[in-house]
Amino acid sequence: MFITFEGGEGCGKSTHSRLLKRYLEGKGLKVVLTHEPGATETGKKLRKILLMESQLISKYSELLLFAADRAEHVERVIRPSLKAGKIVISDRFIDSTAAYQTGGRRIPEKIVQYINRISSGGLVPDITFLLDIDPKTGIARGTRHTGKDKFESEDGGFHSRVRKMYLNIARRDPGRVKIVSSKLPITRVQEDIRRIIDEKLRH
Repeated sequence: MFITFEGGEGCGKSTHSRLLKRYLEGKGLKVVLTHEPGATETGKKLRKILLMESQLISKYSELLLFAADRAEHVERVIRPSLKAGKIVISDRFIDSTAAYQTGGRRIPEKIVQYINRISSGGLVPDITFLLDIDPKTGIARGTRHTGKDKFESEDGGFHSRVRKMYLNIARRDPGRVKIVSSKLPITRVQEDIRRIIDEKLRH
């Protein structure tokens, strides 16, 4: 099974990815936890370029660098793990590119969809958790202990467009994308996630 976590800044993707991994391993399942960008050696170099606040690159260069990171990620981490019978949990995947590059950067959706298909090799998650939160709350939460990266430094309009695009993606594909409110306590959010996963595993 391929599981992804999506959402805006500070929504809790990393936290809930780790908690779900621990839960599934407690059931005796083999789980690989990964992330984008930066899960491979090439990806680590690309991540530095993509998240440096001072790095000035065009929005199309940014899109293609994310695509390069994903192509390496799918080829070297995700597909081999799935073929080995493991569950893969990824913090961000194709929906992040759609939300940030189409919603945030306003790149035409057809272009982003085409690049996503190429970079993912057609791989689509079995289930995606969209951890939804108001952008102001999320950014304040996410940058409490660390400085802002390039995306966290974007204005409110950018983050509102990202959130709107995420919700549009969920509306179009409700069978795959499950919206979970990230405003609730961590334990409550994780309970909702585990309930959905357990139902998916039963089927």
